[in-house]
Amino acid sequence: MTDTAALRSRNAGFWARAAPGWARHADRHDEIGRPLGAVALDWLRPRPGERVLDVGCGCGGTTAEIARAVAPLGSAVGLDLAEGMVAAARDRWGRPDGAGPSFVTGDVETLDAVPGAPFDAVYSRMTLMLFADPVAGLSTIRRSMRAGARLAATVFRDGLVNPWPAAAMLGAAPHLGPLPPLPVGGEPGPFAFADAARTTRLLTAAGFADITIHPYDVTLDAPDDPEAVAEWLIEIGPAGAAYRDADPAARMRARAGAARLLERFRTAGAGYRLPAGLWLITAHRAGISGTVIPAGISAP
Repeated sequence: MTDTAALRSRNAGFWARAAPGWARHADRHDEIGRPLGAVALDWLRPRPGERVLDVGCGCGGTTAEIARAVAPLGSAVGLDLAEGMVAAARDRWGRPDGAGPSFVTGDVETLDAVPGAPFDAVYSRMTLMLFADPVAGLSTIRRSMRAGARLAATVFRDGLVNPWPAAAMLGAAPHLGPLPPLPVGGEPGPFAFADAARTTRLLTAAGFADITIHPYDVTLDAPDDPEAVAEWLIEIGPAGAAYRDADPAARMRARAGAARLLERFRTAGAGYRLPAGLWLITAHRAGISGTVIPAGISAP
């Protein structure tokens, strides 16, 4: 298995190359991809006046949503590894008066604490499974939280209940150049947190308390536009950089190939229904006895 330093370097390079695709499709992903994190945001219930950290903020849509919830006296800080995504987030959500969310570029695995700490709550949509060293990243998150603060995150379960990312990649790959290596075992990737027992062990090792992991099934509804949906899923996936490097004819073939494998999720005239199987992860940083942690949605 690749060592942690090499995995971190690979992660940094991958997300630097991926950032232009995510920035290009930021509005689309905010709209269609919202169900991927909604259950965590519903559980977290950010309140006015709170300081909230968004780990893996991407192009900032989730951080902006949190900022609206905690306004006017609270604050939301988005952290992401990719400078290109943080730049896009600032362009999209920055305000001349300095109000609204703020964004920080950094590797959560190597920070002592996230700038802006301590936080009352931490949110993360589909990011924890991408850590090269999960215990290191989770430990930084815990250190960045005040005593009694709460964490809510979503990650994918396994590939069987999330079939569309592979369909988009496999449909596009034959028409593009070399793709990044697929993750092995617990290496960072979409299904690295599929094993709930392992995930619990990682959170425990990082010092979290009251850990719960519950399954949720959601659906992403996308418009009936095969070419646009195929391009979106290619560009935010592992084939994104190779797609952008390809010539126009190859990109057209890649879109067509992805669209063919995504056809089973499409109803002509109605659009796409992309099923997603998630884990909702909740926990808190141990604090003073009697600290009240706001209740969220009930576990299934």
